[in-house]
Amino acid sequence: MTAYVSALDLFSVGIGPSSSHTVGPMRAARDFAAECVATPQGATIRRVTCRLFGSLGATGLGHGTPDAVLAGLAGMSPETCDPAAVRGLWPGRGERELLLAGVLPVRVSGGDLTFEPFVRLPGHPNALTLTAFDADGAVVLECTYYSVGGGFILRDGEDDHRPLPQGLPHAFDTAAELVELCARRDTTFAQVALENEDAIRDRTKTLAGLDAIWSAMAACVSAGLYATGSLPGGLGVRRRAERMRERLEAVDAARERDTTHEWLQAFALAVNEENASGGRVVTAPTNGAAGILPAVASYYLRFVPGASPDGIREYLLTATVIGSLFKANASISGAEAGCQGEVGSACAMAAGALCAVLGGTPAQVENAAEIAMEHHLGLTCDPVGGLVQIPCIERNAIASSTAVNAARMALNGDGVHLVSLDTVIETMRQTGLDMSTKYKETSTGGLAVNVIEC
Repeated sequence: MTAYVSALDLFSVGIGPSSSHTVGPMRAARDFAAECVATPQGATIRRVTCRLFGSLGATGLGHGTPDAVLAGLAGMSPETCDPAAVRGLWPGRGERELLLAGVLPVRVSGGDLTFEPFVRLPGHPNALTLTAFDADGAVVLECTYYSVGGGFILRDGEDDHRPLPQGLPHAFDTAAELVELCARRDTTFAQVALENEDAIRDRTKTLAGLDAIWSAMAACVSAGLYATGSLPGGLGVRRRAERMRERLEAVDAARERDTTHEWLQAFALAVNEENASGGRVVTAPTNGAAGILPAVASYYLRFVPGASPDGIREYLLTATVIGSLFKANASISGAEAGCQGEVGSACAMAAGALCAVLGGTPAQVENAAEIAMEHHLGLTCDPVGGLVQIPCIERNAIASSTAVNAARMALNGDGVHLVSLDTVIETMRQTGLDMSTKYKETSTGGLAVNVIEC
């Protein structure tokens, strides 16, 4: 077994506002619906219920989990669904008919979905149980799923969700092993990733997939830079990316000052405002941290001489191996590790990836990722109102700047440093375990409490 996660799994196109609370539950419900109609008793199913536990129960309402569950039960996929078609599916206190997996009519009422924030199942803080009943109330099928971050799901009892072939050409479990592998073979993080991808599918499909991922990221940046109004959810948060774009364009036209880093922040704001509105985004590695990698990549394309589409592929592949290390050895789930697991991981991925496309050695790339993560240790996840808005949107903008700074700092060194990326990842894991539950995507502590009380 290797730490590697395929780039086309780590980066997946979905919808906002949360990979763990929206994308994951939709995939779980879709999987459950497909099994329902495939089971011999499927035709007898008349009702489906869903219990949301732990973090899903605590902040699921603000994260759009009920709508996502119903969308999945109806057979929708986060990769292809119309985001507008998902919003408002949950009937609240009412009732509606739903075609299970798009074929079997069932009735769904608001009370069929329950929030149980104080019940924590042993597999993961993000858990949901789906149950199908026949007309007499007998259970036809029941499954429990864990939404483990980044849109990945596991059924209760599963150890691994990754359908990777045995014997990938490059196996590694730690950053130290990865750097040593690169030194021994005179290769790069990106080439290691690409050759692993070659064992999974034809290279042309991998490259097309990477291009599609970047296309979706770039489209999200563009959409956010031109969108106006306020974000949904009741906080009345106004979009800022569009107004920031207009101001920066005026400053650039007047040649008043260097706006490079302000554009970087605008790119990140744009993505996370789109995510908060339930729009089309790419897990990178999660939705809550979805703005950092696209923002830094946009910075690279716009402001770095010689930037190219091939550089974007290298950027995404480099980020993949770094993200794989975090996922295997710690967590990318805010409900499990706090925001250090989301924004911290994304910042490290972006820093290492930018360092690589700027000509950094594998040792410098590892150093860049370490610098970025080290300065996110202990970062809590305490979304105000259970919404992926405050502090999440600004946090992505600040982390984007940190990623660029970390990459530049590493490039000015020789890759030799005292604290390793592996040490920082392990420290993040331990910190997540020690962190109080109220600071791990439950909105029961920190800003989520104090902003409302003040």
